[in-house]
Amino acid sequence: MTSASNGAATEDDFRRLVEPHRAELHAHCYRMLGSVHDAEDALQDALLRAWRALPRFEGRSSLRSWLYRIATNTSLDLISRRRKRVLPVDFGPSADPHDEFGEPLVESVWIEPYADERQGLEGGLAGPDARYEQRESVELAFIAAVQHLPARQRAVLLLRDVLGFSARETAETLDTTIHSVNSALRRARRAVNERLPEQSQQVTLRALGDERVRQVVEGYVDALERGDIDAIIAMLTDEATWSMPPYRSWFRGHKAIAGFLTEGPFRERWRHIPTRANGQVAVGCYLWDAERESYVAAVLDVLTLRDAQITAVTAFVTPEAFGRFGLPGEVRTASESACPSR
Repeated sequence: MTSASNGAATEDDFRRLVEPHRAELHAHCYRMLGSVHDAEDALQDALLRAWRALPRFEGRSSLRSWLYRIATNTSLDLISRRRKRVLPVDFGPSADPHDEFGEPLVESVWIEPYADERQGLEGGLAGPDARYEQRESVELAFIAAVQHLPARQRAVLLLRDVLGFSARETAETLDTTIHSVNSALRRARRAVNERLPEQSQQVTLRALGDERVRQVVEGYVDALERGDIDAIIAMLTDEATWSMPPYRSWFRGHKAIAGFLTEGPFRERWRHIPTRANGQVAVGCYLWDAERESYVAAVLDVLTLRDAQITAVTAFVTPEAFGRFGLPGEVRTASESACPSR
């Protein structure tokens, strides 16, 4: 933005107008794009467009609807120029833990973890006509499912079922007809429902309750730090998956996951800090660095639960993302001599 005034409004006026909507607009761009970095680019571009267009805003719709129109179309422009984001389980078949692990795929094809709580994303529904809770709509399964939709269907589903826009508002946002919106929504709902689990993480977490969820996370952390493969496997569903974007390799089932952990992570020393990501429980994982004599940020494990068991571990090997979750870059402990040597 420029420092010059724009009509009667100054840049400070504009900031005060849009600030109450920034968190939800950022979440909307993330849902559209599956990437925090792309969402930040889209939001900045959208706000710049809004600033330039402010003198032409005539108030025929609410400011919120107007901003969403700009953010949606900015995201659509970005989608047309970039590859869709996926998780490793959608990128290729599961791997054998004895195969060569391979190099990380550095292309921008992976869904990124989202710090919904620190971004200020609220719980509950965005509006009375919405079908998905706001935190439901940033869960990994939902984000992965909508990335498979054609861009316009994706926009329609998010505007109608996440934000609770009417068919007319959605048609105006996308400069199309109500008939086209309703047709796209039917196709989008059908495609997403085929990919989503029967129960969202929000429903699962509420059913378990805070104390049981805490016990699950503490048990997971304890098993990892002790290198107890049997304890970890006991916590997993039979068909659990373990993936590690940006690596394309991923593993399914107890035998494959046990082989991977035994040959890889359990040869190292770790410490962990519980957190939240994508409306789900998560754990920041810190790897021992002998030169620095501390544990350094390495992997963010996002856990997907089914009842009190883990059905998916999505281990984002993105230490640069730790700051977004309020996690430190390294952890020091009082007595390193007590650390297990795996």
